[in-house]
Amino acid sequence: MSWSRAALLSLGALLAGNAAGEVLLVVRKSADALDLVDPGSGVALASLPVGFAPHEVAVSPNRRWAAVSNYGTDSRPGQALTLVDLEHPTRSRTIDITPYTRPHGVAWLDDQRIAVTSEASRQLLIVDAGAGAVKQSLATDRETSHMVSTDPSGGRAYVTNLGSGSLSVFDLAKGVKVADVATGAGSEGVAVSPDGREIWVTARQADEIAIVDAATLSVVQRVPMPGMPIRVVLARDGGTAYITCARAGEVVAIDTATRSVRARHRIDLPLASGAAGRPLYAKLSAGSVAPVGVASALDGKSIYVSATMADAVVQLDAVNLQVLRTIAVHGEPDGAGITNVMPRAVCHACKAP
Repeated sequence: MSWSRAALLSLGALLAGNAAGEVLLVVRKSADALDLVDPGSGVALASLPVGFAPHEVAVSPNRRWAAVSNYGTDSRPGQALTLVDLEHPTRSRTIDITPYTRPHGVAWLDDQRIAVTSEASRQLLIVDAGAGAVKQSLATDRETSHMVSTDPSGGRAYVTNLGSGSLSVFDLAKGVKVADVATGAGSEGVAVSPDGREIWVTARQADEIAIVDAATLSVVQRVPMPGMPIRVVLARDGGTAYITCARAGEVVAIDTATRSVRARHRIDLPLASGAAGRPLYAKLSAGSVAPVGVASALDGKSIYVSATMADAVVQLDAVNLQVLRTIAVHGEPDGAGITNVMPRAVCHACKAP
């Protein structure tokens, strides 16, 4: 592929207006692509083909790489991760996880190792990004092992099991599962507090948030959250938890100290053309825009939410959830991430079909 002078000038002009100095990453499930978007202008800097029916993306600690899980479908289950070079926006390599299938949740342990759930195989996999291979598999022995988050030290991994309504806890140094915690029906989203003391789990069927004490591995509080809470991300200072509620079409900000709702916003956008034909969220979200993926800006002043059924990503003020901008992202946007590594060129040749 080649980089044109016009592309470089275009990129420089876009990023000059990006005061936050960050790039938004958005997985487009129905387009088999990962977009790198300038949040200020809403312009896609690059659109990279990944694997079939991707769902989630995670950015490495040095923000130089992204890993995308290629989940697949019922009839064609995925068996690969895509590693993306964010500095030179390209698909760096495809990592085959055979014989495991349905990779979904992704989290980096360090700049080399990636934790990924294999939903259909009921496993947590540890993948070596440099070697491009699975180095370890840890059995959850629970149904639909969906999302994964790690503590700040990288010593523990927490996996939500949607079908079993539980959280599996792994000691990564010993390579063993140490506990299963009953967190509620449809346990799906998971986030660890910056100090590592709490794990927040969204239980979408129970319509509540389960807060788990990392020391005792017990649920210390359940916060009612009607509307199908599906994802959670904690502010970088740990003071606020942001919850996306797919059925209600809402984003909710919770004060982590008082457990009280600080702000709530319903995303009202027209549904995308053909949204009714998307079987999962057309069924689950009952006509809402189905906000799912959520990422926090690096400066902590805003969050980005994927409105899956509206083909849009909405940037919201982190304090009051006021809408700052709406960015068109076609093809069922889902998982989202942030990097401050600026791409050196725009690849017009790598637009996904």
